[in-house]
Amino acid sequence: MNPNLEKLHPYPFEKLAQLTAEIQRPADLAPIALTIGEPQHPAPAKVLEALQQGLSQVSHYPATQGSLALRQAIADWCTRRFQLDAQPLDPATQVLPVNGTREALFAFVQAAIDPTRPAKVVMPNPFYQIYEGAALLAGAEAHYLACEEETGFQPDFTQVPAEVWAATQLVFICAPGNPTGALLSVEQQKQLIALADEHDFVICADECYSEIYHDEAQPPVGLLQVCAELGRQDYARCLVFHSLSKRSNLPGLRSGFVAGDAQWVQRFLRYRTYHGCAMPPHHQLASIAAWQDEAHVRENRALYRQKFDAVLDILTPVMDVQRPDAGFYLWPRTPIDDRLFTQRLLATQNLAVLPGRYLSREVEGHNPAAGRIRLALVAELAACIEGAQRIRRFIEAGCEEKR
Repeated sequence: MNPNLEKLHPYPFEKLAQLTAEIQRPADLAPIALTIGEPQHPAPAKVLEALQQGLSQVSHYPATQGSLALRQAIADWCTRRFQLDAQPLDPATQVLPVNGTREALFAFVQAAIDPTRPAKVVMPNPFYQIYEGAALLAGAEAHYLACEEETGFQPDFTQVPAEVWAATQLVFICAPGNPTGALLSVEQQKQLIALADEHDFVICADECYSEIYHDEAQPPVGLLQVCAELGRQDYARCLVFHSLSKRSNLPGLRSGFVAGDAQWVQRFLRYRTYHGCAMPPHHQLASIAAWQDEAHVRENRALYRQKFDAVLDILTPVMDVQRPDAGFYLWPRTPIDDRLFTQRLLATQNLAVLPGRYLSREVEGHNPAAGRIRLALVAELAACIEGAQRIRRFIEAGCEEKR
């Protein structure tokens, strides 16, 4: 077996299961889980119709590159969404459909890392654990950048030592961030692009939460949009990863795309041709329907706004919690240790949350996510309100072990 498999850490939900294995939950309260970022809103009807109508195409092998119709739909969406009119994406060379961002983020690192020279992968901390696992399995070393309140919950690239940049082959950014919901400014992204040019690394921007935001007039700015503003028509050293899971409430469809630098896209296509991970043809047809429609996405955002408004109104008086820039997570401080808070909350309120430290790594004795929890506001409005009320009751009771 690949010895690097031994370097992979247990997934956050494995740790959570161990932490709560012996907890006796109150039988008089229905269970509520705010742990996993799995959208619970209804899937768009027109997407389900397209999926059903395309079932007859399962008798054909799909192309790894995906159909031209799907790549064109993706390129058109990117052009509209990120104002790329002056330099729209070429669907033949700069777009590649993938089976969700998780699969693509992990696989891309395996294809991108050159093991014949020093390899570091720079990533935010806390982070989506796929970034770290992909780096470790590829034989690279992870370099963590703390994302704390003092830095707006985003990495400070000026804190990376020169010797680290010299060995860096890939940088992950996540905006809106998971779990913080924070956005990188245009200037921060320009700074990172300049560093990529100077040190010759590729930027992988995980933008899977980009379509869940509060102000319809101010959508988050993406990496390709920053490239276009700089006049970088080739999107050199820049790749974005998008998904329909959060945008369109389709986590089970496993549909997304990678877009940007044509050289990197084509290299990744070669890898995927051998990897055997072409998107099923009926999923492609459903994806076209999703990328071509914005009405359901606006409705989705409105539902999340309702939940944020209601939950924050309940929690703000008793917790240090802020509305995030975007995404569907809350990232509040806990009045006691985040693990103990999680255990006692489950034991007294039958409410499951995720300790912040499970989404982060301790560096030089400091874990930037300790003392926080992640709340995924993915359930229906009533469940989110009930969950918030239970948290408030728990805190007002003094976070005691018994009700």
